[in-house]
Amino acid sequence: MKSLPFKIILSLAVFCILSTNYTQAQQGHVILNQDKSINNLLDLKKEINQESNDYYKIQIYSGDRTGAQNAQKEFHLAFDNWKSRLEYESPNFKIWVGNYRIRLEADRALRQIKQKFSGAFIFKPKK
Repeated sequence: MKSLPFKIILSLAVFCILSTNYTQAQQGHVILNQDKSINNLLDLKKEINQESNDYYKIQIYSGDRTGAQNAQKEFHLAFDNWKSRLEYESPNFKIWVGNYRIRLEADRALRQIKQKFSGAFIFKPKK
């Protein structure tokens, strides 16, 4: 193969360098026209979803405080990836697990929990 003469290579290099000054990336501006109350509605929807009583929970214990605390410790040893909550409904302390939106999810969790806590059951809290 013949090599290109030095002048041609030099002129191509200069052309490439000079042409890069003229090329620019495209910059666009997006203007979003929406009603300002949409953000308020979205915030309200998030708040309602957090406060909603449409969740299923699993109760693993109901009784005195010491028994509840022991059951909660035992639960965390067996199921460290799930959170539990100690609730007081006079005269009993209760251990509740999960916030399941779908009954099927709660049933799946209950099947695992029942291996360790045979008296566990699913319910919807009144609060």
